[in-house]
Amino acid sequence: MKKRILIIMLLCSAFLSACKKNGEEKQIEKGYDLPLDEKVREEAESDCIEKMELISELCLPFYSEGRYPDTLPDNIIWQASEKIAESGNCVTFSEPYANMEHYEKFEEFLDSSGLGKPGSMIVYTVHFNGSISREKYIYDGNDMYVVKANALWNDNNKSIMTYISNTRIKEWRYTEKGWFCYKLCVPEYPEVTEVVDGSCLIRVKPMTDENRKMSKQCVFGVAYQGNNLLCSNWDTEHMADLDYNGMYEYFHEMKYGEKFQPEENQEGIPKEQFENLIMEYLPITEGEIQKYAVFDEENQSYVWERIGCFNYAPTFFGTSVPEVTYIRENEDGTVTLTVDAVCQMILCDDAVITHELTVQFAEDGSFRYLGNKVLNNGIHHIPVYQYRINKER
Repeated sequence: MKKRILIIMLLCSAFLSACKKNGEEKQIEKGYDLPLDEKVREEAESDCIEKMELISELCLPFYSEGRYPDTLPDNIIWQASEKIAESGNCVTFSEPYANMEHYEKFEEFLDSSGLGKPGSMIVYTVHFNGSISREKYIYDGNDMYVVKANALWNDNNKSIMTYISNTRIKEWRYTEKGWFCYKLCVPEYPEVTEVVDGSCLIRVKPMTDENRKMSKQCVFGVAYQGNNLLCSNWDTEHMADLDYNGMYEYFHEMKYGEKFQPEENQEGIPKEQFENLIMEYLPITEGEIQKYAVFDEENQSYVWERIGCFNYAPTFFGTSVPEVTYIRENEDGTVTLTVDAVCQMILCDDAVITHELTVQFAEDGSFRYLGNKVLNNGIHHIPVYQYRINKER
C-alpha cells in the first residue's frame, strides 16, 4: 500500500512539474510575464531603492505632513535626474521634450545590438511624483528583453517597489532622429478581446534648446486633439475650415496658464471674449470669425462644448506630441517651424506626419499663427478631422 502511494505521489509530482514546465515554455513563447532570475530581481530592487534614497532629500519635503502630491515642481524633478546622472547613468524624466543624460552610452548599446552584439544597458526615468522607473534592456544576440521595475514613496515616506516585470521586445528600431521605438510582447486575441498596447518610444538623441523652446511655446499647447490648427492645410487666405470653437480652450490655456472653465450655467462664450482671444493668435477679423465659427447671433455668443464621447471619436493620432525639428527664419520676418507628430500609442512612430507651421513674433515675444502645411501627402494618412460642433446647426 505504501509503495502504491509513493508511486502515485511520484507520478503526481512528475505531472505537476511537467505542467509547470509546459506553462513556462508557453509563457516564454508568448514573451510577456516571463520568469525572472532571482539575482536579476534582487539587483533591480536594490538598485531602485538606492536611487530613491539618493533623491530623498529633494523629494521627501513635498511629502511631509501627510501631503502626497501628484506632481513635484519641474526644477525638483530635473535636479533629481541630474543627481542620478552624476555617476554616469542614462537618465531621463517625465517631460515631453526631456533629453536623456549620457545618451551616448545608450546609443552605443543600440548600435551594437543592431550589429548582433550581445549587451545590456539601464535607463532610469524620474516621474513627476518623484517615483523612479528602471528599465534594463538586454540583447542576447538574437532577441531583446526589458526588465522593468518601479519604486515610489509610501505613506511613511519610505521607498517601496511597486512592480517588476520581464518582457521580450517583439520588434524595435532606432530612428535617424534618435528615437528608440519598440513594441513589447503583450496578450493578443483570443486571449484578450481588447487591444493591449505595448508600444514605447524613448528619446535618445537630445533636442536642441531652441527646438525645445519653440516646441513648448508654439505647438505643445494646441497639439492634435480637439482642434485642427496643426493637422490641416491653411494660410491667411484660406481660414474657413479651422475649428475656432474647438481651438478656443487651447488658446485660453496658452495665454492664462490654466484650463478654460466656463461659469456655472454659462451658455456659450461671450462674443467679445471669444473674438479677442482668437484674434490674438490668428490674423483674422471679427466678421470672419462670426462667418467661420459657430456663432449664436441672438445671444451674441459662440457655442462651446466640452470634448467628450458624444462629439469626439478618440484616435491614436490625436495623442501625438508635436516636436519642432527645424527652424527657418524667412526674409519677411516670419518664422517657419518644421514639426513632427510623435505618436507612442499603437502607431509607435516618431513622425506620423511632418508639417510646416509659419508664425510671426512680436517684439514682446507674443506671436500669431499664419499658416500650416502638411508635407508629403500626409494629410491623407491621418483620420479625417471631426469638428466638435456641427457648423450646420
